[in-house]
Amino acid sequence: MNLTTIAGALIGFAIGRFPGLVLGALIGYFLSRMTLGTVVRAAVGKLQQQFLESTFAVMGAVCKADGQITEDEIRVAETLFERLRLDSVARQTARTAFNRGKTAGFDLDAEVQTFRKACRGQHALLQMFLQVQISAVVADGEMHPAEHEMVMRIARGLGLSEAEVRQVEAMLLGGGRASEASSPQRLENAYRVLGVSPSAPDAEIKKAYRRLMSQNHPDKLAAKGLPESMRQMAEEKTREITGAYEIVERARAKS
Repeated sequence: MNLTTIAGALIGFAIGRFPGLVLGALIGYFLSRMTLGTVVRAAVGKLQQQFLESTFAVMGAVCKADGQITEDEIRVAETLFERLRLDSVARQTARTAFNRGKTAGFDLDAEVQTFRKACRGQHALLQMFLQVQISAVVADGEMHPAEHEMVMRIARGLGLSEAEVRQVEAMLLGGGRASEASSPQRLENAYRVLGVSPSAPDAEIKKAYRRLMSQNHPDKLAAKGLPESMRQMAEEKTREITGAYEIVERARAKS
């Protein structure tokens, strides 16, 4: 029983004895629930804002890692504005953050730590953040060594392992696209998407698939702070996971 419920019960008892106690407790309970809901919504809204600002600030730094920002990388940022369906205010916020990340005095590590702290251990949100950064890096068709080092630096700052970086890269390389399932590289990427070894038993693979689908469900991510504008990306990620699982299933059925 929370303090608001107890206070309501005591006030009710003082006014109307036992019936007042019951009524006061009920009023206190519902007031506490309303207050909690307001606090939760405010916290989620704050995280969504931080997600937007940190995403584009870090993206600006990542795109400049090789010494220059290419037209392709700028185009990715602009395309992301469209994909996220950002309104004029949010788009200006994103542009300002991107430009902030390009400046010489930008503190990348501090920005990553700010975002990590805001996420409070929400692993799927951290992975989604990294996925956006890697997608910007590979926009020009290659990953410069300096860009790769920065991606690893970001991953370490987020508390993500090198294996998780490879998992995200595999998703971006189409590890879940069934149309290219005949390629040996595609099958290898599919295993990486699922985060399992090719020698893993079927039961372990199914368990990994279900865990990933649960962790990356768009509704769950939204409740944890993923901006609604990024829902499409979350849905694409679950499709990649499902596609990877189907590729592995078909390959195993043939062997």
